[in-house]
Amino acid sequence: METTTFGRGPMIAITALRVLVGWHFLYEGLSKLTAPAFTAAGYLKQAKGPLAGAFHSLAASPDMLANANLITMWGLTLVGALLILGLFTRLASLAGIAFVLMFYLAAPPWIGYFYAIPTEGSYLIVNKNLVEVAALAVVFFTGSGLYYGLDRIVRGLIGRRPAVPAAA
Repeated sequence: METTTFGRGPMIAITALRVLVGWHFLYEGLSKLTAPAFTAAGYLKQAKGPLAGAFHSLAASPDMLANANLITMWGLTLVGALLILGLFTRLASLAGIAFVLMFYLAAPPWIGYFYAIPTEGSYLIVNKNLVEVAALAVVFFTGSGLYYGLDRIVRGLIGRRPAVPAAA
């Protein structure tokens, strides 16, 4: 997939968006990693979206819950770090989209859904999770890591490798 060509100003804005979303992921991951008793159990148990059954099953199984906790803590941290660095930006964007869509589907702001865990605002269909998915889609499709990020260095290193001769 080729990157879209934008001018300097738009790419600076998209890079800032990438770094800000990356910071959000990194901080969320680190705060969970450093919390002595972090568990996603409460969030999963209160799920009411289309995947509620799967989320409830995860919360009910100690082994699956332990895996979900590790994936959440380390996944958020890794995605955040990669986005901030602009390294494997497209892969990090897709992983971030997957994470945030799972959060959205666990507690969608749809009519008739009420949750025990309070939110910081009033939403209908669109909430911060859906906005973050859209932001990550912009980062994915523009490949901002190739403009301002380590992806540019990686591409340069890969592009300079000598061609492997074909087998005779």
